[in-house]
Amino acid sequence: MKFLTLILVILLIAGNLFAADNKYIDLHLHLDGAITVDIAKKLADLQGIKLPADNDSELEKLLFVPDDCQSLNDFLKCFDLPLSLMQTPKGLRESVRLVLDNIKSHGVIYAEIRFAPQLHTSKGMTQEDAIKAALEGLRESSLKANLILCLMRRDNNDSENFETVELARKYLVKDGGVVALDLAGAEAIFPTKNYAKFFELAKKYNIPFTIHAGEADGAQSVRDAINFGAVRIGHGIRAQESPDVVALIKEKGIFLEISPTSSRLTHAVENMKDYPFMKFLREGLRVTLNTDDMGIENTTLPDEYEYMRENFGLTPEDERIILNNAIDGAFTTEEVKKFLRDTINLH
Repeated sequence: MKFLTLILVILLIAGNLFAADNKYIDLHLHLDGAITVDIAKKLADLQGIKLPADNDSELEKLLFVPDDCQSLNDFLKCFDLPLSLMQTPKGLRESVRLVLDNIKSHGVIYAEIRFAPQLHTSKGMTQEDAIKAALEGLRESSLKANLILCLMRRDNNDSENFETVELARKYLVKDGGVVALDLAGAEAIFPTKNYAKFFELAKKYNIPFTIHAGEADGAQSVRDAINFGAVRIGHGIRAQESPDVVALIKEKGIFLEISPTSSRLTHAVENMKDYPFMKFLREGLRVTLNTDDMGIENTTLPDEYEYMRENFGLTPEDERIILNNAIDGAFTTEEVKKFLRDTINLH
């Protein structure tokens, strides 16, 4: 009996050691949503911008999602301050570098930062200027990372979205720069189905893409994104409303970029007991675990894993599956994927 107890203790310690020493991959990380209090202060100092807060506590209230957040639309209002700090080449370059350095300190070994170039033009930058600045920040960080350019769900911005697609084509690389497109914004107000023309062009140009879907809108939004040709879905949790869509995700081998804290704060799922992450994982869907907007959500990727361990019983073996999924789904080369597997010891 003592021997069996000893074995169980050893196995428990081994599992905890894996979790504690884990290395992470973040495939769904918004640049403007990753601006922490410290990063905001550095960006403001760098550009001579006076922040609308006298201390960290006041700044937190402006940056963090409020407890009474009711929906994704309320959630999106928290991006105004971070975006105001990234309207110059210097601000955008440094934001990329600082965010990458920050997540590297959390154990992240590979990340894909997404941002919408059209949201960084209020002080004279063009979309192309914004992309060039972000690429400079990418090169100045020692963390292996890539960029995803977001189209935006907004009124009267077709020309801006088409420009983003054209720039993605111009700057597209296999690794070390712009690697894909995305569609972000208020999904419930601007349905996915309305954006087919942009992704028809992206497919023509052979630009890979992920699409935010099944977050503020239902399973049909996910189906539309898959029909466009998306190989990954941002969030996708409301696919659970349709067994047919869940089956389609599995059949197509679609990767799901899931972010628990984000879904809780945006009320994408009203009761986290109904959160489908573990159900999807057990059914063999290619789920990944990400932060989404770590700055305004006041979270980190290790926090997301710990949340899933404590609330859903995520095991070390589950974590290995999730990390393998993230590597398989990453918009990068096979050489980089091999490097990531070797680094995490996933074979």
